[in-house]
Parts: sequence; structure tokens; C-alpha cells
Amino acid sequence: MAVGTICDSESLNKVITIPNPTKEMEEKQIKIKENCKTSDIDYWQRAQWLRAAVLGANDGLVSVASLMMGVGAVKTDSATMLVAGFAGLIAGACGMAIGEFVSVYTQYEVEIGQMMRDLGTSDRKEKELEIELEKRRSLPNPLQAAAASAFSFSIGGLVPLLSGSFIRVYKIRIIAIMAIASLALVVFGGVGAMLGKTPKVKSSIRFLLGGWMAMAITFGLTKLLAHCSGLDLEI
Repeated sequence: MAVGTICDSESLNKVITIPNPTKEMEEKQIKIKENCKTSDIDYWQRAQWLRAAVLGANDGLVSVASLMMGVGAVKTDSATMLVAGFAGLIAGACGMAIGEFVSVYTQYEVEIGQMMRDLGTSDRKEKELEIELEKRRSLPNPLQAAAASAFSFSIGGLVPLLSGSFIRVYKIRIIAIMAIASLALVVFGGVGAMLGKTPKVKSSIRFLLGGWMAMAITFGLTKLLAHCSGLDLEI
């Protein structure tokens, strides 16, 4: 009986140590569901507003910073640079929103027209065509693209506008605008790459080099024009 009891306890221990296949299957199903959630992200739909947002943020940052640098090449006072940057911010945000709306709406109409030609049903209602097209690919949203472009342009333009406009010393103001704008360019490039699942380093470097080129060209050409016209300032 003692031997039988020992054998029973050993067999029980073996049963207890046997892996539970049900638990393993549940863990696998959880992992599969998590992977499916990640793969369900519609990157085509995201790319529509992401392109407008990235373009707007980069354009706002580079345009306002370059404009302030260009004005700073001729006028050293902070008030002039502030007014120039603010005017560039408002004009640029409105221009980006209108341009993006017109561009994306044109794309929208082209896709609707192509759908009509593909189906050969020019007498069908536009709403029915939209439903059919959404099944194949998401339609572009002009209002969403315009809002994303204007908002991101404003955010990007505020960075150089607030970074150096209130610094009285001219050289420190220029250095502050360049430094903070460069940092913001790297951040914008990294955020855009993260949202679009693209290489972050390449995107940040591309943003940074493009911004540097725009600011350097604007400052250099404005300085040259001021020197040739006799408006060059001694700093």
C-alpha cells in the first residue's frame, strides 16, 4: 500500500507539471488579436491628413523662421521681426488651408470621375458612387486636410515667432531662432516618421537640412540685396 501511495503521489506531481494546452491557446489568441489590432490601422487614410500636417508644420516653421531671418538681415530691432513673423504666420496658415482644400477637393472629384468611368454608370448618384469608392479605398477629406494643414502651420510658425522675437540682443536673437527652429525640425521629423512608420533618423535629417538651407538662402540673399541697395547695417 505504501508503494502504491508513493506511485500515486508521483503520478499526481507529473499531472500537475503537465503544461496546460488551453492556457497556451488563449495566450496565442491574445497575441494574434493584438497583432490584428496593429495591422488594422489604415495607413492610407492616415497618410491623407499626415501629409497635410507634416507639410504644414514644416512649412510654417521654415517659412516664419526664414522670414524673420531675412528681415533680421536688414532690421535689427525685435519689433520689426515680430510683426514680420506674425504676418507671415497668418498669411501662411490661410494660404496653406485654402491651397490644401482646393488640392484635395480636386483629387476627390478626380477619383469620383474615375469611379464613374470604371463602372460606366454616369447616371448614378454621387452618394452611391462614394459608397462604392469607399469600399475600394478611403476618399480624401478636403476639410480635414485643410484644417490639419492650417493648424500644423500655425504650430510650426509659433516656434520661431516666440523663440526670439522678444530677445533684445540681435545676435542672441538670431542664434536662438536658429537653435530652437533646428530642434523643432528634428522633433517634427521624428513625429511624422513615428506616425507614418518610416525611419525616424532619415526623416529628422531631411527636415533639418531642408530648414537650414531655406534659412541660409533667405538670410544670405536678403543680406546681399540690402548691401547692394545701401541698406546694409553694421552689427
